[in-house]
Amino acid sequence: MNTQPATQTIATMPPLRRPSRTQRPPERIVLTGFMGSGKSTVGPLLAAELGWTFIDLDTEIERRTGLTVPEIFATRGEEAFRREETAALVVALGRAHTVIALGGGAPETLANRLLLEQTPATAVVYLAAPFATLAERCSQQAADPTATARPNFADIAAAQARFDNRQPLYRRLAHLCVETETLTPADSVAAVISAVAAKASRA
Repeated sequence: MNTQPATQTIATMPPLRRPSRTQRPPERIVLTGFMGSGKSTVGPLLAAELGWTFIDLDTEIERRTGLTVPEIFATRGEEAFRREETAALVVALGRAHTVIALGGGAPETLANRLLLEQTPATAVVYLAAPFATLAERCSQQAADPTATARPNFADIAAAQARFDNRQPLYRRLAHLCVETETLTPADSVAAVISAVAAKASRA
């Protein structure tokens, strides 16, 4: 007859572990980062390389609302825009084989962070660069009349403060960080693919 207390047997059992979000190859890659980080440039190239679909979340919001992002801010306010952003993110995260480019401020919303953290098979990649590099890229883009306007860079000090506030969120939310300061868009694509594959193989 076994006289060992049941509690001793339970104590020797290995602890239960929750499945990791990266235990299987990701079905979607989410690019996050500040303005000028290259999300809207690297994203389509990455999707094309993988044979996936690309979704720019700001563009999706404009499609859903029939308004540009500046028009939403001007007529409905930031709170309304953030609600639209979260709704668009829910739909985007429901799609497989998709590269999603977030707006620079998306990680500031708790609901967005929770969605990204709790959606399985999702790799969040932070495209990082120093603020000076981002400002220079946006300045160069501003010279192109077809480029997206960057009004937030009209006040460099305010933009720097916004970058400083958001950077910890980008790093905390991301599974991977790719430093893009010295990389071409093609190099950034290769770096993202390599980093995601390495992460998946270690899971």
